[in-house]
Amino acid sequence: MTSVEVHIEKGPPGRPLPGPVRRRAPWHLRANALVVVWLGLTVATALAGEGLPAPRWLLIHVFLLGAVSTAILIWSEHFAVALLRARTPDPRWSLARLALLNAATAAVLYGMAAGPAAVAVAGAGVIVAVVLWHAAALVRLARRALPGRFGHVIAWYVCAAGALATGGTLGGLLAAHVGHGATNERLHAAHAQVNLLGWVGLTVLGTLFTLWPTVLRTRMPERTRRASLTGLRLAAPGLALLTGGLLADLRWVATAGLAAYAAGALAALLPLAEAVRTRRPHTGAAWMLAAGVVWFEIALVADAVIVATRPAGEVAAALEPLLPLVLAGSVGQVLLGSLLHLLPAVLGGGPARFKENMALLERGWTVRLAALNAGVPLLALPVPRPLALLGWALVLASAAAFVVLAVAALVRAWTAEHPERRALASPALAGVMAGCLLTAAAVVVSVTGGSGPATTVAATGTRTVEVTLSGMRIRPAVIEAAPGTVLTLRVTNTDAQRHDLRLATGERTPLLGAGESATLTLAPLGEAVDGWCTVAGHRAAGMTMRIVPTGALARSGTGTGTGTGTGHGAHGPAGQTTSPDGNGGPATGTGQTGLDLAAPMSPGWKPYDAVLAPAPGGAEHKVEIRVDDSAVLEVAPGVRQRMWTFNGTVPGPVLRGTVGDVFTVTFVNSGTMGHGIDFHAGANAPDRVMRTIQPGERLTYRFRAEHAGAWLYHCSTMPMTQHIAAGMYGAVVIDPPDLSRVDREFLLVQGELYLGEPGSDAQVAKIREGRPDGWMFNGTAAGYDHAPLKAKAGERVRIWAVAAGPSSGTALHVVGAPFDTVYKEGAYLLREGDAGGAQVLDLAPAQGGFAELVFPEPGRYPVVDHTMRQAEGGAHGLFEVDAR
Repeated sequence: MTSVEVHIEKGPPGRPLPGPVRRRAPWHLRANALVVVWLGLTVATALAGEGLPAPRWLLIHVFLLGAVSTAILIWSEHFAVALLRARTPDPRWSLARLALLNAATAAVLYGMAAGPAAVAVAGAGVIVAVVLWHAAALVRLARRALPGRFGHVIAWYVCAAGALATGGTLGGLLAAHVGHGATNERLHAAHAQVNLLGWVGLTVLGTLFTLWPTVLRTRMPERTRRASLTGLRLAAPGLALLTGGLLADLRWVATAGLAAYAAGALAALLPLAEAVRTRRPHTGAAWMLAAGVVWFEIALVADAVIVATRPAGEVAAALEPLLPLVLAGSVGQVLLGSLLHLLPAVLGGGPARFKENMALLERGWTVRLAALNAGVPLLALPVPRPLALLGWALVLASAAAFVVLAVAALVRAWTAEHPERRALASPALAGVMAGCLLTAAAVVVSVTGGSGPATTVAATGTRTVEVTLSGMRIRPAVIEAAPGTVLTLRVTNTDAQRHDLRLATGERTPLLGAGESATLTLAPLGEAVDGWCTVAGHRAAGMTMRIVPTGALARSGTGTGTGTGTGHGAHGPAGQTTSPDGNGGPATGTGQTGLDLAAPMSPGWKPYDAVLAPAPGGAEHKVEIRVDDSAVLEVAPGVRQRMWTFNGTVPGPVLRGTVGDVFTVTFVNSGTMGHGIDFHAGANAPDRVMRTIQPGERLTYRFRAEHAGAWLYHCSTMPMTQHIAAGMYGAVVIDPPDLSRVDREFLLVQGELYLGEPGSDAQVAKIREGRPDGWMFNGTAAGYDHAPLKAKAGERVRIWAVAAGPSSGTALHVVGAPFDTVYKEGAYLLREGDAGGAQVLDLAPAQGGFAELVFPEPGRYPVVDHTMRQAEGGAHGLFEVDAR
């Protein structure tokens, strides 16, 4: 690919020019079009958010990751080549970096908006890799170039890339939900500071050394190089101290770092002030750059006050009012001013075309400049909503006007290179703008859940509901009210992290700190309304709610249950399935709710008794096991649904004995369909005692326990996955002959939880695909968190375990108390007194065994399945250990 030199005009001696002006190379045209498109998306995203960007993080990342970062990659390389008088790098690599950056930005936006979080984390990783690659390319250019006056600028760009690599890493940790409470807030604060002051701030300061004199058409001050070196030596270490201080919660370290950064910025800006004495700003580009620098200094002073007076965990929240100053006042104006000056030269076409493009882009610049700078304080100050909307109107109108003019200039350049396509110019211009608007609308719809306008209904009454935000959950998760009810939500954040609540109908709270509250009043309820927290990643993590008209859930046939408006979760009436997603499926982050394992259990709930009684003695045991496939049980906090059971419980009754004991089981089918039973502890021909019997029938199942162990029994009717998943399982414990005495024994039977009506298409699909909604110990997810198992320090405790599946096993682990005895599948793997110890009792589906331990001191000891996905899905509980 070749480029043709085109003469424009020579600047005065000493005036740095951004390299020789060349006929527009195709990749540059496409690259600058990307910046303009991202700017259009920024404007359209704000408009789609009804003027007050919701969620705000979306607008910030569309602008900074999309428009600003794309511009930095393009222009920092362009300036590096021009200032170093270096050979232009192979454009294919430049395009590759731009393509990867834009694809990764899209991945971050999608992953943060709709999940999974891994997509956002991967996108952040690619962004980090791209900017490091970009920095390496700049370093190679500098090493191959001859010594010159402007090489010092490249160091600013390289340090800026290092800052974004740090900020991107912190952003990936935030997207992955690493850290909670104050830790999350410190990550958030450091992420914002290093990205804004580092990636954007250092790049802008480094570029202004040469861009500012060029825009003013004056000489570069002689002390520019010295000021650049001094500024960077202060700003870069200061930024590192600021970031580290925020992460480590060392306020004065962070304050000292910010002071050093501010001193570096001031040193860098002194030559720019000196240039103004020679010639004052007289163009739209110059005034926009000057205004951007002024807003940057104002924001920097306010930032220093916040960092010096607030704990690191509160910095991110306190910075919220500064965002308009930084984004619209500073970064936005610097970007617009730079493009206003640089686009005409880069678009090429000779002196006449240069003047035409400049005149086009500067059209009405005084009005645009005044509107933008009048709007910024209205966005930053606590003004009434009408004035805030006016601020957004002024800022967005100014930005939108530039986007329209820039697209027109780009289309003009395109048609100049391809005269045969002039007839397509107007449709192309309209198409680009429509594409910006439609793409932004699609992004916002994906975030807001795509709810349509609310149905207008007459008010029939009022009701107030207390709503709490905590633990990545909104409680109550489902509120049901009569159609026409005017709901007032009193929203309180009881978490250490900041949260908010946005409703699909447009109502929203501000970001609420710990203990803060806000009130939302809705229009008369006519149709279902989704709600969610707009903080990045929180919606995907499960912070969603739904408001539904009375009877809507039942009419839809989903059986989601009824929200009380004052409790936590949805409790359906007896005999009705209750599932958080309304269709027996897991939460998807689309406004529906998932399991809230931290919510309280329903009043009157009693846990399955995990205490295992000793073998009753005697050689024969008679047991009746009766099918009940209409029992409604609480399978997770606030979630009740119909289960298929043995004797009305999950798991069914425990059978215990010793080797050689005979068990006579009378199996009665009191259900509504055929069922059978299979005891793994017995040796019998399956076609008789394990046959399926119909409702009202019974059979006698007799077996001798010839072998010791913890055995599974379950329904034997096909498809067994459905019957076991619905709760039809239990345990048989046969003591080994040499079983020693212990102080306490417990039994934990782990099973998978599939929400929804047993046997329904939705539930069966999840069973077949192996997508449980959770995991349970003894029939309830997280039940023993709410009803801890009791023990005393120094006691020897034996935990029997059976993995019921139907498809997943367990890796049973007690935090803080290693096992000294492990018995699995009829054999000891470890005995008390052996030198070794064990971390887990690992069991495949249908396996059983026991582990023994001694709690060393009083306290709370979690018992978990160390398959962490299953632990986080409900396979965890607590041992509450008291002093002996």
